[in-house]
Amino acid sequence: MDRTAVRTRRGPRLPALLGRLLGRPADEAAPPAARRSNPDAVVDCAVYVNGRREPGRPHYADAYARSRRTRRSFVWLGLHEPGAAVMAAVGRTFGLDELSVAQALADGHRPTVQRHGDVTLLVLRTASYVEHTELTDTSEVIDTGDVMVFLGDRFVITVRHGAAGALAPVREDIQRRPGVLAEGPWAVAYAVCARMVELYLEVSGHLERDLERVEESVFARDRGADIQHIYQFKREVVEFKRAVLPLQAPLRSLVEQRDGGPPPALQRWFVDVEGRLTRAVDRIGGYDDLLNSILQSRLAQLAVDQNNDMRKIAAWAAIAATQTAVAGIYGMNFAHMPELDWRYGYQGVLLVMALAAVTLYRLFRRSGWL
Repeated sequence: MDRTAVRTRRGPRLPALLGRLLGRPADEAAPPAARRSNPDAVVDCAVYVNGRREPGRPHYADAYARSRRTRRSFVWLGLHEPGAAVMAAVGRTFGLDELSVAQALADGHRPTVQRHGDVTLLVLRTASYVEHTELTDTSEVIDTGDVMVFLGDRFVITVRHGAAGALAPVREDIQRRPGVLAEGPWAVAYAVCARMVELYLEVSGHLERDLERVEESVFARDRGADIQHIYQFKREVVEFKRAVLPLQAPLRSLVEQRDGGPPPALQRWFVDVEGRLTRAVDRIGGYDDLLNSILQSRLAQLAVDQNNDMRKIAAWAAIAATQTAVAGIYGMNFAHMPELDWRYGYQGVLLVMALAAVTLYRLFRRSGWL
């Protein structure tokens, strides 16, 4: 018989007996105990036995106590941006050290794997694509955050910061695979890693389409892309690159780790995740190189446009200089100058100036300066 059920049946007898001894009715013997509720930061909490979720959503302290009494079970606690009080209570319940609690309260961590006593900390960066109609100087293309996974003997705690990388789909998907989930807390770590890498590949697909549009706009005849737009897009790609590339070393260490790492049954699953991460890294590296080429091409276009403008300005300046020279000479008012007494001298000078302007214009036009 379940001991919990026995305690539940025996629980009301002592208060009722005390009530009768004190001369009070049984229903007034003692006030009911306040029911403990989950903190706001708790997204979900469940006990898994042999890879299957137990009914209900217990308090994480009760769930952890139950998992320690039951064989082949563990508790999965999901937190989203917990406060200091909540995280301190969680740390006391699960035996996390002070450093682990402090790390869970901050965001912006670099992907890593750390060992704190009997607890393994796995940090990953989350990423999501932000839909936008057009690329501007301030367009946000990538939204990043982080998720921290604390792995113990009978528990796994996921702490997520930021809006990106929700873990509800991860929980739903892994619960449909009891064979994998029966491997314990490391199965959750695998599911989280697989989900993050899947998001990386998904985001990289959206980036590829944006990159194609940027490339088309740069080489369009009617209007080239603004250099500020390309710089902004490159900044977003660099942010995404910083979230993805550092995960390679931690994943590789998990695959190669033999003691205190994933069980042998999950090794091949982590190898698969590492392979997909390598594909995502290759894509991002290619996008970065292509974006650098596009940026250099746009800078070269701007340099060519500026050179063309300078040549046009120089050509028109040369045409204007001939008119200024002729007008300046005949405006000196010397007493003895050729054609001063000629009846058609004024018209003749205007004709010479016009012919010089037309001749220079045709020459500059033929050479491509105009």
